[in-house]
Amino acid sequence: QVQLVESGGGLVQAGGSLRLSCVASGDTVSTKPMGWFRQEPRKEREFVAAISRGGTTSYYADFVRGRFTISRDIAKNNIYLQMNSLEPEDTAVYYCAVSGQGPSSWYRDYEYWGQGTQVTVSS
Repeated sequence: QVQLVESGGGLVQAGGSLRLSCVASGDTVSTKPMGWFRQEPRKEREFVAAISRGGTTSYYADFVRGRFTISRDIAKNNIYLQMNSLEPEDTAVYYCAVSGQGPSSWYRDYEYWGQGTQVTVSS
């Protein structure tokens, strides 16, 4: 059984920073790619970033534009999303997930999901 718990969301002013954390439990998590997605009300879940199982390769959505960094601590089964230069358009619930495929940008490739953490960016 895999469980994912996100934390680190909150309210921040435009231009500010947040660091999201995701603690993963389960025997196979450390061997799989993981990712971050986000979702606004009444919109589809949107890819943000993904990282390879070894943590050496990362992928980002175009809108990130160098503002976010995904990382992972394999020993702790954690992944992180450092978000800088936040914009009001970044307001959403952010989810971490474990991929059953590669470090994909397609949400259907992900097998396990956390409950999400709310990020709100004020203008």
